[in-house]
Amino acid sequence: MAFVTLNGVSLAFGDRDILQDVNLNIGPDTRAAIAGANGSGKTTFMRIMAGLVQPDKGTMTMQRGTRISYLPQSGLTHSGLTLMEEAEKAYDYYQTLLERKEQIGHLLSQCQETSKEAEKLIEEDHDIQEHLLNSGYYDRKVVKEKVLLGLGFTRTDFEKHTEAFSGGWQMRIALAKILLENPDIMLLDEPTNYLDLEARIWLEDFINSYKGGVVVVSHDRSFLDSTVNEIYELFNGRMNRYKGNYTEYEKRRSRELESLIDRYKQQQEEIARVEFFIRRFRYQATKAKQVQSRIKYLESLPRIEIPESLKKMHFSFPAPPHSGNDVLILSDVSKAYGDNHVINHLDFFANRGEKIVFVGKNGAGKSTLMRIIAGVDKDYTGSVRYGTDVKIEYFSQDFETTLNDQKTVLEEVEDAAPTDLIPQVRNLLGAFLFRGDDIYKSVSVLSGGEKNRIALLKMLLHPANLLVLDEPTNHLDINSKDILLEALKKYDGTVLFVSHDKYFIENLADRVLELGDGKATSYVGDYAYYLEKKAQQEEAALGGTNATQDKAATAPKPAQLSREESKQRKRDLKKLERELEQVMADLDALEQEISRLNEDMAKPENYSDGAKIKELKAQLDAVESTLESKTARWEELETAISELQEN
Repeated sequence: MAFVTLNGVSLAFGDRDILQDVNLNIGPDTRAAIAGANGSGKTTFMRIMAGLVQPDKGTMTMQRGTRISYLPQSGLTHSGLTLMEEAEKAYDYYQTLLERKEQIGHLLSQCQETSKEAEKLIEEDHDIQEHLLNSGYYDRKVVKEKVLLGLGFTRTDFEKHTEAFSGGWQMRIALAKILLENPDIMLLDEPTNYLDLEARIWLEDFINSYKGGVVVVSHDRSFLDSTVNEIYELFNGRMNRYKGNYTEYEKRRSRELESLIDRYKQQQEEIARVEFFIRRFRYQATKAKQVQSRIKYLESLPRIEIPESLKKMHFSFPAPPHSGNDVLILSDVSKAYGDNHVINHLDFFANRGEKIVFVGKNGAGKSTLMRIIAGVDKDYTGSVRYGTDVKIEYFSQDFETTLNDQKTVLEEVEDAAPTDLIPQVRNLLGAFLFRGDDIYKSVSVLSGGEKNRIALLKMLLHPANLLVLDEPTNHLDINSKDILLEALKKYDGTVLFVSHDKYFIENLADRVLELGDGKATSYVGDYAYYLEKKAQQEEAALGGTNATQDKAATAPKPAQLSREESKQRKRDLKKLERELEQVMADLDALEQEISRLNEDMAKPENYSDGAKIKELKAQLDAVESTLESKTARWEELETAISELQEN
């Protein structure tokens, strides 16, 4: 049963439709993400569900007693209490239940035990007690510690006053309170923005074991793949549902996009032909009726648009200058802040072309090491040597301070771009989320995140051969991250980077440097290799290796398939593969038929004939319906074939 149901929800800002006739059901099993380009209305939709914005029309109905908790992207601060006291405020709801329980006790003392009123009060008291027991309220001290530690706080933080925490940690406090409230539905808008990698992984596990509904907006593909099983895409105010995680959504949307682009191109060609006719004969009296007919046609034509979030752009770095193979050598480097020895006697090297990620918990020294390598921090012991002809570009989260507030966004980037890249600047700005009139904004009015994006783009335009990048993916959406990732993968120079985006790390790093307790350990392999080695180390430390081997030796082996069963499985697999091949051919044919019908509807001899247009529209609806069912069958076959191949 749904906790919340939205029916026909619509909202407009001025003449722009943010939401149009949106429907959505949220239940206890909901694990959904809201997807769409920046500005498509994701946050607005979340605020409607949270009851903070009223739609222009439509309804939102809730099951009685449903509790919703909403985490905005930013802007929450806390003060006046210690961290643990602030966390205790998450249990305010249960305090009202306890007050009611006390009130019931008082009322029971004033009425006869056998009366109907007493029976109702006893039943209500029992329900409250059951709710308190099931909620974990009486174990809240342990739960608070677990959540706060999971999100990266330390035990020494527990008694600190909340105003001592920075903005990112303020949002972690807000997230902790949402999790502790244990609502029926959690609405999380960019919950991973201020989390390090370890905290993100912990949050994934928390959500996957959570018993309520979860709706999330996030630019972290790995987080979405791990936590959601349906995607709701907002585009032009409309909402479409896609089963599966974010990667599955992208695959299916990519297929749809190919067809959409073909139809878009055809429509643009037809529009150009009609506009040419209008320009050619606008002032000829004999053609006035035909010209007016075509003008009305263009005005009423539903324009095909391509979602910004699915437009793929590409960017290549300027060729870096050649350097020697030994790009960087650190010898016996140490760094301390008072008694806190962040880096102790570190030896490290980087070769040309390596992509090395620095990992470790908050405070392990990742950013400190980056500043030392970049030459920003010179207060250390030991030596840092650069190879022959090495040129460094460094990006940090405070790099925005280097921007000129008097320039527009376009001017700031064009002035930094090499001559051969100036024609690409507008496209690159679009890739980094500056679109339309945004490029003419003054740098002075940009937010901190927007300035960071400009600073990152400016740095990437320079032909360096050693990039030192501290959280380059912050404030980027998934599409922008993909563009940056592909550019870095093709980049011939050396990259040293810190990131909290697991997908970005998995697809870029070919070596991992782990920092912690003042020490550094190098793992010559990708991130998956690093995780495998860490798991082996932890197992060995717990003395679990032998136990695991013993368990494996004594565990019953899976039953082997008989020869006949194996042959039958192969026959089933071939049958499914043949059907899949036919379904794919049918899908291609249906998409071609849709294109043909769209062309017929756009022909001048047809669009003025109401009956003909109605007939073509009916045919188009029927074909699109068949396409939808065929697509569903294609997904079923893909799943069935994968299962047979794996077993």
